[in-house]
Amino acid sequence: MSRRRKGRDVNGILVIDKPLDVTSNGILQQVKRLFGAAKAGHTGALDPLATGVLPLCFGEATKFSQMMLDSDKSYIATAKLGVRTETGDSEGAVVEEKPVPAGLDSASLELVLEQFRGDIQQVPSMYSALKHKGRPLYEYAREGIEVERPARPVTIYELTLLDVRDGELDIAVSCTKGTYIRSLVEDIGEALGCGAHVTALRRTMASGFTLADAYPVDKLEAMRERGESLDGLLVAPDAALSMFPEQELSGQSLVSIINGQPVRISGQPLEGFVRLYGNERFIGLAEAFPEGEATKLVPRRLVKSS
Repeated sequence: MSRRRKGRDVNGILVIDKPLDVTSNGILQQVKRLFGAAKAGHTGALDPLATGVLPLCFGEATKFSQMMLDSDKSYIATAKLGVRTETGDSEGAVVEEKPVPAGLDSASLELVLEQFRGDIQQVPSMYSALKHKGRPLYEYAREGIEVERPARPVTIYELTLLDVRDGELDIAVSCTKGTYIRSLVEDIGEALGCGAHVTALRRTMASGFTLADAYPVDKLEAMRERGESLDGLLVAPDAALSMFPEQELSGQSLVSIINGQPVRISGQPLEGFVRLYGNERFIGLAEAFPEGEATKLVPRRLVKSS
């Protein structure tokens, strides 16, 4: 006998402005209960210290959560200079203090920041969720075990100095997936010769969504208390897939794709993932393979008909 899922079918994406001092999973479970949803997931955890853009996927949208996890991100971070901590942020114990270089100004900081723009190699923090032998690194770190971590390539599209204060600086970062802002700040501190750690971190963009798209959880709670439906706040799953070209299908091609069968279409050859639409409705994703002057579309992630 199949187990019946608790909750109702809810499909779409909701962007939350994650508050301070709570986990991403804690927010997910809270919002899932508010919606009474049967299935939900987030698209990459933010540390309790971090706030900002946290897209949550419900129902059919969870099929695309990995692709959203793989998307570029943007942040604003505050770094405290002259102090290194165990975790690379203010939640960790202080392990070293050094004087901040005298006369540190915007011009001298720009020279250092330039080293970290573009394609760089980054060693993940021991207090990251990156896994080693099936366990997240932070579990080893809490046991006092140091795991060798090879440097990984990441790209820093933008690294802008926003402000410099007494022993602190604010930076804006746009980067590829897998970039650790704590590690970036620690490396900047190392290059300055005084060390540094993150004291505040706010994610301003993820999966194409910005803070303008995000809702605070207390707004959702207030709506529920007034008896209002939250479903109107959801956006369709394809809202997070605009990085892929779209292809409209009709007739037998549409029927075949919906039934999970590959189809061949004429016209400009396509390659990679493609958003599929039929009768002005999002069908899902297919992988496109050029075949001469045509394209073979192989369905990969299809959504159920509403």
